[in-house]
Amino acid sequence: MTGKQSIVEPQHKWLYFFISLAVLVNFSGLFVSLMDPDAGVYAAVTKHMVQRNNYLELYFQGTDWLDKPHLPFWITAVFFKVFGIYTWSYKLPGILFMMLGAYYTYLFAKQNYNKTIALWAVFILLTAEHIIISNSDVRAEPFLTGFIIASIYHFSNALNKKIGWHLVAAAFFAACAVMTKGVFTLIPVGAAIAGELIIKKNWKELFHWKWLVAGALLVVFIIPELYSLWYQFDRHPEKTVFGKTNVSGIRFFLWDSQFGRFLNSGPIKGKGDPTFFIHTLLWAFLPWSLVMYAALVDKFRSGAKKINYRNQEWFTLIASLLTLLVFSLSKFQLPYYANIIFPMLAVLTAAYLNKIPVTGSRLVRIISDGISFLFLIGGILLMVYYDPVLPSMLLTGIIIALVALLISIPFWVKAGKNSLALLRVGLASLVFNLFLNWCFYPDLMKYQSGDEAAFYMNKNHPGVPGVRMGIYSPGFEFYLREPMTIADTATILSPGSVKKNIWFINDAGLAFMRANNVRYEILQEFPEFHATMLTRKFLDKKTRSSELKKNFLIRIL
Repeated sequence: MTGKQSIVEPQHKWLYFFISLAVLVNFSGLFVSLMDPDAGVYAAVTKHMVQRNNYLELYFQGTDWLDKPHLPFWITAVFFKVFGIYTWSYKLPGILFMMLGAYYTYLFAKQNYNKTIALWAVFILLTAEHIIISNSDVRAEPFLTGFIIASIYHFSNALNKKIGWHLVAAAFFAACAVMTKGVFTLIPVGAAIAGELIIKKNWKELFHWKWLVAGALLVVFIIPELYSLWYQFDRHPEKTVFGKTNVSGIRFFLWDSQFGRFLNSGPIKGKGDPTFFIHTLLWAFLPWSLVMYAALVDKFRSGAKKINYRNQEWFTLIASLLTLLVFSLSKFQLPYYANIIFPMLAVLTAAYLNKIPVTGSRLVRIISDGISFLFLIGGILLMVYYDPVLPSMLLTGIIIALVALLISIPFWVKAGKNSLALLRVGLASLVFNLFLNWCFYPDLMKYQSGDEAAFYMNKNHPGVPGVRMGIYSPGFEFYLREPMTIADTATILSPGSVKKNIWFINDAGLAFMRANNVRYEILQEFPEFHATMLTRKFLDKKTRSSELKKNFLIRIL
């Protein structure tokens, strides 16, 4: 039996079933508290946007905020206005746009391959480790992933055609991507379309005047962003931003936020590693990463040898490789940057699995079963080593049922050996991530003291404003229902009504008070650990206490 036969063999109903499970698991982190700093910052910025009823200007900690474009905040603000300001109403729009990306992944793969490969591509995408993580720790990437694959799909449909709705839709989604993260988001879109045309030597289409129309449409669609930046920054050269005056928001949007990071010349700097995304994808695209790398090599080889190259699509390969190359050369690199090419990688991987020979199929099964085993062992080790508090009996029962489902797949799914192994490893990823979202992360977030302090104040001291000193905690600002001010040591020694509020403070702040004979009352203390910087000692319940700091809610007497 060939690899192609074995992957086509499962009935589509099984793929629909497992994709449905994947969709549900991607929503399973909807109620887990936001992780500081990024998600907390984005949520706090949107909260202030809604509370101020000001949708043109972005503020954080009471000052002008120039870092990210407006679109994700506008979209999330709509959800805040409709549903209220909650964790789940912050995360929901991002996850929905990720689901839009999954839908466009299906459309793209079905158009360029077939329905079976399209379904597998969606399953691969929604079970990829960092997609599920990003749908729990929502930042800009879920929005961006949906916008980029949508733009590529519509541009691919605009090829060799006159100007039509596909071109307009493609430019619209490309503009949405730009208004989410900046102009560098056009790299995978432009690389996909240009690469397809260059490889197939379709020079007439490559230099067609309709691309000028697409560019003009894109500029028109980003006018709301340009106007908002002009309104807040360019018309106010007296404002101090990044420690400088005469800062142009439009210039930052079009140049400094992207090219400045790439060249490491902007206000935000990083340290680059040319191999960063190579080893990052090994875990971020689990459980499919090894097969994905094989798919990239196979596709590249067929292109180099010009094997039937005119009858293949090259959008996915060129978009993936060129984006990874540019990001690898950049000095500013973070794991979630790679998410935007995951739809293309999922299509490449699904197509490769459809064509591997029998000998390769056996290796794929061995790798898949090995990764499935590692997922289960990883969950068990976390359960024993970290010892999280278990969720309700219902949620625990669901996880146990899925583990039983994972073990019993060969007895009730009628499919070839390859398909069984692939479904099993995808389900193993879902079980592991469901455990993370329902057991591990909720327990871990108890150590994010800013959130816990805000929850405590909301419950026990409603109506009392908060003061934060010496602690960077966007989550405290987001979750606190009352106004919050930021103070320093001078505030403690100066008269003022703010001293009557409840202070969120660390050990250093208490030491300053004691040294200056300031009387205070500790209302509650909270263990603190940076949730996104896990260490071995913290994960070990026996040594965890040595890694914890303490923050406090106090009242000055």
